[in-house]
Amino acid sequence: MNKVELVAGLAKKTGLTKQEAEKAFDSVFDVIMEALEEGEKVIISGFGTFEVKKRKSHEGHDPRTKEKIHIPEMKAATFKVGKELRERVR
Repeated sequence: MNKVELVAGLAKKTGLTKQEAEKAFDSVFDVIMEALEEGEKVIISGFGTFEVKKRKSHEGHDPRTKEKIHIPEMKAATFKVGKELRERVR
């Protein structure tokens, strides 16, 4: 399922127009991304938790050349599945 299909499903479930549904959809994800940028954890009960975690620097290798390379410390967005979602997709 892609964004267009998600927006169409949202419009159908809520009675919103597709334009209104897309605006709502985009707004939800903008709020989530802004919170993550500020280092906040986003918890959606039953669905899951979004948060930013630091990854330590480490040695890796270039798969094409097999050369060792240094991978610097970085931040990465993570998602942990909530109990209700986990049970529904079993």
